[in-house]
Amino acid sequence: MSNAHASHASSGDSISFQIQAATGLDPAKCYQCGKCTAGCPMASEMDLKTHEIIRLLQLDVRERLLKADSIWMCLTCETCTARCPNAFDPAVVIDALREITIREFPNSVPKKIAAFHTAFLDQIRTHGRVFEFGLVASYKLRGGALFADVDSVPGMLARGKLSLTPKRIQGIREIRKIFDGCTTRKSR
Repeated sequence: MSNAHASHASSGDSISFQIQAATGLDPAKCYQCGKCTAGCPMASEMDLKTHEIIRLLQLDVRERLLKADSIWMCLTCETCTARCPNAFDPAVVIDALREITIREFPNSVPKKIAAFHTAFLDQIRTHGRVFEFGLVASYKLRGGALFADVDSVPGMLARGKLSLTPKRIQGIREIRKIFDGCTTRKSR
């Protein structure tokens, strides 16, 4: 590492340095073969493909990375990670980029993504598992698209795919302790 780059990275301003510190992964390990993008089920929906995200990380293009819709489109299916010939982990890198974005630009998270995330975690916290009807209702209320897809509800109910009442797990107290522990750490 050159002296100029070393001093920049040590300042904490370098996105590459932050990702390496958070994940233990060296972005230079990626040699841009494109296998991650070739296997990505969301590649056609992304403004930046997986290998392009890693390339921008190598080039330390902070603002473009943290404002990319692609980091929110990633399903974290880890196909990219499984396909990498260098045992690099693009899925972990994208997750770390999300965390940095939430910390530095909390209002930049797309509304629908934030709505789904909150609705999903609320279901786990409340019931210990996902209650689909509650998840969908909460997401639709938060996301603003209350009546979108409403025509699929009768069919889902008829096929038993959507229950109107939640089921709780036995270890709900333990689940809530996990949430409380995460909330405590986050507020420090």
